[in-house]
This record gives sequence, C-alpha cells and structure tokens, in this order.
Amino acid sequence: MNPSGTLEPTPIPPTREALASASEAAASSGNKLRNAGIVAALLIVVGAVAGLVPRSLHRNALRAETRELAIQTVSVVSPAPGKTAAGLMLPAEAKALVEAPIYARTSGYLKRYLVDIGSQVKAGDLLAEIDTPELNQELAQARAQLVQADAALALAKTTDSRWAELLKTSSVSEQEAAEKKADLELKSATVEAAHANVRRLEELQSFERVTAPFAGTITVRGTDVGQLVAASSGNELFRLAQTGTLRVFVNVPQTVAHGIACGQMMELTIPEMPGRVFPAKVVRTSGAMSADSRTLLVELQVDNSRGEILTGAFVQVRLTEVKLDPALTLPANTLLFRSEGPQLGVVGADGKVELRGVTLGRDFGPTIEILGGISPTDRVILNPPDSLVGGATVRVAEVAKASGKAASTAASAK
Repeated sequence: MNPSGTLEPTPIPPTREALASASEAAASSGNKLRNAGIVAALLIVVGAVAGLVPRSLHRNALRAETRELAIQTVSVVSPAPGKTAAGLMLPAEAKALVEAPIYARTSGYLKRYLVDIGSQVKAGDLLAEIDTPELNQELAQARAQLVQADAALALAKTTDSRWAELLKTSSVSEQEAAEKKADLELKSATVEAAHANVRRLEELQSFERVTAPFAGTITVRGTDVGQLVAASSGNELFRLAQTGTLRVFVNVPQTVAHGIACGQMMELTIPEMPGRVFPAKVVRTSGAMSADSRTLLVELQVDNSRGEILTGAFVQVRLTEVKLDPALTLPANTLLFRSEGPQLGVVGADGKVELRGVTLGRDFGPTIEILGGISPTDRVILNPPDSLVGGATVRVAEVAKASGKAASTAASAK
C-alpha cells in the first residue's frame, strides 16, 4: 500500500529468458563499443604511419643525395702505348757507295778531256790528257845527268881496278887505293840517285794521262781545255761516283738506337716517287751517340742498279724491324705539378684516390710519354683539381683510352 492508501500492484519478477536477452543486448552493445574503439585506434595509427613514412623516406633520400653529392665525380683515362719505333719515319741522305774527286798529279795545261758529266767509265779509262813541257825538260835533263853519272861510274871502276893491281906491287899507297875505292862507291851512289830521279820524273810524266781509278759515273767536271793545271792547287778535275749501290746515312734518335742491329731491313721512300718502296739493309753503325744531336749514325745500303735513286738525294727511312716496347702515353691534362714533382691521380678499385709520382718522357703537346710510375691498367683522373688529396673517395664517370681519342678526350674535359 502506497501513502495514499491505495494498493500498489505487485511487481512480477523477470523471467529467465528476459534476463538472457537483456544480457545478450548489453554484451552486443559492449562489443560494438570495443570494436569502434579498435577501429578508431587503427585509423589513428594508420594516419600517423601515413604521415611519418613519407617524411622518413624523404629524409633518407635527402641524406643519400647529400652523401652522393659529397662524393666528387671524375673522368678517368687509361694509359696506352705510344707510337712504336717500327712506324718511325726518319730523314736520310743517299750517297754513292764509292765517290772520289780526281786531281792532277802533275802540273801543265789541259790538252783535252774525253768525258763529261754523266759519262759512264770503267776502271783505267782515259779521262783527260795534260801537256807538261816543263816536266818533259826536267826528265830530259835527269836522263842526261844519269848518262854523266854512268860515265863517271865506269871511269871510277877502271881506276879502282888499276889501283888495286898497283897496290899488290906496292906501286901506290894503301891510302890512295882506299880513296879510289871510295870514289867508286860515291859514283855508284850518284848513279842510283840519278836513276831514282829519272824514275820519279817518268812517274810524274805518266800522270799526263788522267785515268779512272774505278768504274762509275762522272758527276763533276771542273776544268776545260787550255786551263793551267797545278798539282798543288787542290782544284779537282773530275768527280767520279759509283752509283750501282748507294749508301744511306740516317740519324736514329737515342730512344730507339738500342733496337738497331746490323742486318736489319728498313724501307726507303722518296717524296718525289710516291708509292715506291726500296728495301735498305743496315750494314754498320757508328757505335756512339752524337753529342750534338743525341742520335746514332746508321749506314744502310740500297740496290740502285737501275739508277732510279740519284746520289745526294733527300730520302726517308722507315724503321720496320726495330724491336722496342713503346712508352705509355697520357693526355697532358692528367698531370699535377707540385713540390713533390709531377704526379697523377689514380683511382683504385675501391674508389679511393692515390697520388702517384711519375717519370716524364717526351712531350708531344696533347699527350706526354710516361716512362715510369703507371701501368696500362691504371685509371688516371682527367683534369684533377688542385685540391685533390690521396685517400679521397671519388666516383668514376667515364673511362677513355689514351690512344686514338686521347687528345679529343682531353680537350672535351677542359
């Protein structure tokens, strides 16, 4: 009963089914709330990850790019052999195998000459005749003096014989007999001297006929008919050259001189005869370097039986059988000149730079010979900066060959 005096209805207790249904409803509502919380948390995590990952990736990319930019990029070139000695072309001069000026051995006037320039002569052929009137007179006088000496000798022999017989009978003194014997010896010596003088003048007279000492070609005629010829003047009458075989003299540079040996074959060319190649054989060398040019004088012989090569001509000789290892070459813009001397920056397999001292050879302008300090497999930096230090890490951008395109590579690198 409530305060108002009315009776209140008695509550009916819930049934088991109702309690189970209420419990299931409450559990379902809790699950929904929990799932909603999990989804919300996942969304928050996904949003955070979606915002942080790009930033992290960007930072990592920026860091990698910075590291990459910090590494210097360089172009490298590999050393290559220079020109081989076998392709070396050298200037030379062709000369006759035998060449001699012909001088007068006796004085007189040129009576006649029988040959001129270009004439082919044999050994012993008459070239010219000289008129020697003074020599003829001297010879006649010498022969007369010889007759006088012979007469005096005959008288001395008779006198010595008689005085020898008289000495046996003591008709003359021994002193007088000795004097006659000495006079005989004196007259004999006078005759010998007269004979020698006659032979000398006859020998000089034989030089009136100027003959060829060997077979060859007359290349110079330096006299004319009626010209006074003096044996002591030093003026040559003719010049005779044997041109069937030529001697070629060439000065070989010191760098390839050690590869020259007797018996080697070389090629001789003449600028005026393009396409023609004449074989030449090394017959001897001077065996010493010239102090003026630091070259080795080499003599070659060339067959010229056809007369195609003119003696005294300028020719060119190509070294074909010289066996020498050519020096390595590099572009000139690979060098660093510092207080330690010339250096090269060599990139190792790990990308580290090694500063290596080298020995320089000949300077060809775009390229320079390197005589020591590198190998053909080294990677040398082109246009190395002045700040380059050993141990620095670099990135190789290009590898080029020093031969062929070395000059263009060096130019483009500049």
